[in-house]
Amino acid sequence: MLRFGISALPPDDGDDRVFLDGLVEKGHDAFEVSFTKGFPWKEKRCAAFGDLAAERGVALSIHAPYCAVLTVDDPEKAVKTRSAVEHTMKLGSAMGARVVVAHTGHVKGRSADVLHRLTAESLDVIEPKVRHLGVALGLEVGGTTGAFGTLGDIALIAGDYSFVHPVVDWAHVHAMSSGALTSPDAFRAVFAFLRDNFPGWAIDPLHCHFSDTVFGDQGEIRHVAYGEGTLRAGPLIQVIVADGVRATVISEARDPASHAAIQDEVESSLVEAKPPSKGATRSLASGLVDIPAPLPVHVEGDDLMADSLDRPVRFRNVDKPFFPDGYTKGDLLQYYSAIAPILLPHLADRAIVMSRYPDGADGPSFYEKQAPSHTPAWLQRAPIFSEHRGEPIEFVTASDASALLWIVNLGAIEMHPWLSRTDRQEAPDFAIFDLDPADGAGPDQVAATARLIKVVLDKLGLIGYPKVSGATGIHIYVPLDPVHEYARVRRFVEAVGRLIVAADPTLATMEWDIPKRHGKVFIDHNQNVGGKTIASVYSVRPRVGAPVSTPLLWDEVGEIAPDGITIGTIWDRLRSHGDLFAPVLRGGQRLDGVEAALGL
Repeated sequence: MLRFGISALPPDDGDDRVFLDGLVEKGHDAFEVSFTKGFPWKEKRCAAFGDLAAERGVALSIHAPYCAVLTVDDPEKAVKTRSAVEHTMKLGSAMGARVVVAHTGHVKGRSADVLHRLTAESLDVIEPKVRHLGVALGLEVGGTTGAFGTLGDIALIAGDYSFVHPVVDWAHVHAMSSGALTSPDAFRAVFAFLRDNFPGWAIDPLHCHFSDTVFGDQGEIRHVAYGEGTLRAGPLIQVIVADGVRATVISEARDPASHAAIQDEVESSLVEAKPPSKGATRSLASGLVDIPAPLPVHVEGDDLMADSLDRPVRFRNVDKPFFPDGYTKGDLLQYYSAIAPILLPHLADRAIVMSRYPDGADGPSFYEKQAPSHTPAWLQRAPIFSEHRGEPIEFVTASDASALLWIVNLGAIEMHPWLSRTDRQEAPDFAIFDLDPADGAGPDQVAATARLIKVVLDKLGLIGYPKVSGATGIHIYVPLDPVHEYARVRRFVEAVGRLIVAADPTLATMEWDIPKRHGKVFIDHNQNVGGKTIASVYSVRPRVGAPVSTPLLWDEVGEIAPDGITIGTIWDRLRSHGDLFAPVLRGGQRLDGVEAALGL
């Protein structure tokens, strides 16, 4: 839940093994390499240091040089500052660091609009060079009125660039709030802002800095020895423990005594804030697959109870094999617990059809729309009128991690949400192209069909986002403003599908007669119908290896197999790319002009 470490630069004349062993002996399991004054290390030493740190369980980050900012308006200088950011991220990738910390820049009398534009221009240049590196760019919140980068500013930037994360320097927040961080509620308010304004994958775990500080009416004046100012670690740790926050806290104190004093308060606060034991504990997962962020559970009779969820959720039969290769129901639960911060925004306010496999992927399965009679009162339902039944069906929803895991505990391997939200049931938020290879068709044909659809979408001025299905196909989502009824969206997908079939009738088909689909990719436009569902992004599929329906970059289409990413392999990808489907949630596209171009 919490990692603690310091920021420093190991000596060039020392042994990195000895240095790291010294950190571990002091109880540090995180370390930030301070490159604030330049690049004293080459890539080779970064890689070697990263290997040694990984062996010792020390999580690494890098602080970029102070010159590595994003808001320089002189073109020649901007090239150098962007290069400094790029180079630091390459070193971070070699080191296995999760995040590279950088300052956004200085205000210098410029407006917020100008500063955001300059930042976007820099990130547009940087992104193609760093998005595959597996390291996030952490923008540190500013600590003075002259520094650009409030948490609100960083949230706007991160909304457009998935590799950007916030870095919370608590001393800076304290200074800019005139010393407000003196109670757990004050820290909790900052965490609430983070949850409301950043996607889960960008703040879980949260990377943050801590030191004591003095400040004036323009923000931070200087760091001081711990205890000389008014910022204390205790209230922060209380919130981290009480709210189940995952965080890495890096001490940026200027002297070893302050490092030690901060660590002492962190450790004593952890002991004081630790909730009383609820009984014997054990692992939820089997250990057969490596899934991060283990969910704390305790034994209660024959079942397990979660310790850190907002609602009481009981897990049953967690050791039952649920996939052909031995992965268990507990592994499935642990995956959905870990992926919840990223998945939940894609399920929010959507009715869910439960795809239940009580005995695992190899056993019988069934779809369930109506919330079972034993559904807890706290789980939000979505009543939707059924013409067939003549009355509403009460669907379940996954509004939080407790609800999600309650659904998974029923044996729901897959998540099948509606395409529209509960408040706009007749208007989907996206159009879906479901590309399903018929017998005799292979993954290369699926990829070729997807690329043809992209060509058409590009011509129409629309942006589509591909994901592997987790089974045999590819899904392409076209985000829409929720203003078109299902019939219009379905007609649009059908029209594009007909163009693809006309362009290459040997490649794709829209035939309903299954035998006539042989050797071709079926474009199923009828997925765009109210009440029909499709496996959600980040949904597990009931197949060998527990594959996951995962977003792709367009240049990865055809390079990654439809079932090639699993509950064990998705995590490094998320570190590298963030949520590539985040733009789908923002909509922003309409079909009016497109329909005219298609003659609809």
